Amino acid sequence: MKQITILLALFLLVNNLWSQTDSLTSHVYILSELPVQKDSSRGRIQIMDGKTPYMSNFEVHLTILEPGKAAHPPHTHTNTEELLIVREGKLKVTIAGKTKILEAGGVAISMPGDEHGAVNAGNTQCSYYVLKYTKDMKPDLQRANQSGGSILVDWPETPVQKTDKGERRQQFDRPTSLFGKFDFHTTQLNKGEVSHPQHTHEQEEIIIVRKGTVEMHIADKFYKAGPGDVIFLATKIPHALRNTYDGACEYFAFQWL
Repeated sequence: MKQITILLALFLLVNNLWSQTDSLTSHVYILSELPVQKDSSRGRIQIMDGKTPYMSNFEVHLTILEPGKAAHPPHTHTNTEELLIVREGKLKVTIAGKTKILEAGGVAISMPGDEHGAVNAGNTQCSYYVLKYTKDMKPDLQRANQSGGSILVDWPETPVQKTDKGERRQQFDRPTSLFGKFDFHTTQLNKGEVSHPQHTHEQEEIIIVRKGTVEMHIADKFYKAGPGDVIFLATKIPHALRNTYDGACEYFAFQWL
């Protein structure tokens, strides 16, 4: 009986460790602390890679390209959506035959089956975030097409809405092939302001700091983050963000359900 109890305890311990390794939890990723991997075509900073309750795989990295370079030839994904966010420089993105040059703050999202590719279209180094995500379900391409399909939105094209705490730009808010709702917006928060009281929601959320410094309150801990840093908020985790910059801060925020 004692041996069975010990074996059961070991099984539960191993299973718990496996679950922790296999799942992404709320975390602040400081970009400057992550290593740069280089090959013949690009630099790459791996930020996160794992699973969540909503995604069987969620992978985020930053790609760095020299002028005229591409990370790889145009390609397609069968069951994966891919989101690109330009951090610096100019990136020429082509999705399903449509091409647009995106500057810093520009966003592109390709639906499964749409051929897509990107090349540095400027005279200086270009960097952009790549977010690839898959679910344990067949993509609903009909829903995606009815909502507008793949997306190319440059920074100057996004209308600015004034708020009582700063500004907001809504890049898109629509269903995709994998989600019934995908909300992507940019918030500009005035000096000293808090985005909202600490709260929770069902949706997982990503925040990427674009300008300034912030203090992220996650559960009972506080974290610092600055330009380029990535924050992942798991489902139902209490969180709030405060601007600690001497001026307005700016950050991308997106969530899905």
